Amino acid sequence: MKPGDSAAPEPRFGVLRLIALYKIVKVLLLLLVAYGELRLRDASLVAKLLSWASARPYGLEHRVVSRLVEWFSGLSSTRAEALRLVTLGYAAVFAIEGIGLWMRKRWAEWLTVVITASLVPLETWEMFFRPTWGKLAILLGNIGIVVYLIWHVRTHANPAERAPLVAEVNKL
Repeated sequence: MKPGDSAAPEPRFGVLRLIALYKIVKVLLLLLVAYGELRLRDASLVAKLLSWASARPYGLEHRVVSRLVEWFSGLSSTRAEALRLVTLGYAAVFAIEGIGLWMRKRWAEWLTVVITASLVPLETWEMFFRPTWGKLAILLGNIGIVVYLIWHVRTHANPAERAPLVAEVNKL
């Protein structure tokens, strides 16, 4: 900081980095889904999973594994390929958002606002037709991220970015 600057130093770990970690966790989960989809094409692995789940007939893992294997095995190869591409595409976008937010890049804040806000209507639709507590938590979290980032972008503009706008307003 130069003498005369009254700006407070940036926090070492703030809300932007927390959002970045959330995005990176989403990346890891999406990569696990893509990898799992590839692995579930192996018949011997599917047999081992079903055997493992049948040994626990009353556990949550039995229902989860059975439903996942049933759902994945019902996919055609074209749909499986589409699922893999969409999953990896979302993972790439979330990785770009997460890394950009971690590095406190302005473009990453705007990118995250646009992409996260564009998904809110889909998440809202899902909540109306198939509500769960998890979907509600994700919806509220994403709305909170959008609101925070809009506030952050509007209130923490660089003086260099703000100067041309102020000059334009003063001309009017």
